[in-house]
Amino acid sequence: MPRDLNQAVQTLWDYHQLNQTPREADIIFVLGSHDLRVAEYGAALFLNGLEPWIVFSGGIANEGYLLKTGWELSEAETFAQIAEVAGVPRSRMILECKAKNTGENVLFTEEILQAEKIPYDRILAVQKPYMERRAFATLKVYWPDTDITVCSPPLSLDEYPNEKISREEMIHIMVGDLQRIAEYPLRGFQIAQIIPEEVMSAYKYLMQAGYTGHLLKL
Repeated sequence: MPRDLNQAVQTLWDYHQLNQTPREADIIFVLGSHDLRVAEYGAALFLNGLEPWIVFSGGIANEGYLLKTGWELSEAETFAQIAEVAGVPRSRMILECKAKNTGENVLFTEEILQAEKIPYDRILAVQKPYMERRAFATLKVYWPDTDITVCSPPLSLDEYPNEKISREEMIHIMVGDLQRIAEYPLRGFQIAQIIPEEVMSAYKYLMQAGYTGHLLKL
């Protein structure tokens, strides 16, 4: 990639991450996605003894080509299988298998937690590196008084792309997620966040470079 393009990608990558340190909570809240490493990292956090419960939330969603999983099972069930192989007991897992977006992840999970009388005053949420900020902003809309920490698999920008998620696909998604950070507070889906000028400049640069595959149709 040209140097300016690389710089723009790094700028968005850095902005999307919150760099919060995982800490003890009532539950680990693993948000479904097309990245299996999120499940692996959530399982590792559980096995380190940070929380008594681990929640996997996500249905069969994201039919768009960038986020489509191609899995027969829901994201939650697929993630749970990975966690079980890693050593997490099924008895400590909670599965929410209907959600098709982050708001539903929260609402449907809350129904289960309340029904099971499981506290969730402190939450350790797990997502992809470039969706940390969006996840935090969404959770804070629904759980404004909850102590929320968001983390992700500890991967650098260069380490992140793999055989499932290419660098090109990742850039399209990051650009689309930046747009959602700007637009979703207007719709009540996320809390508002400051977007620095250099981040907006990088976002516009990447859109002009053709990375528009994950943009909302406004």
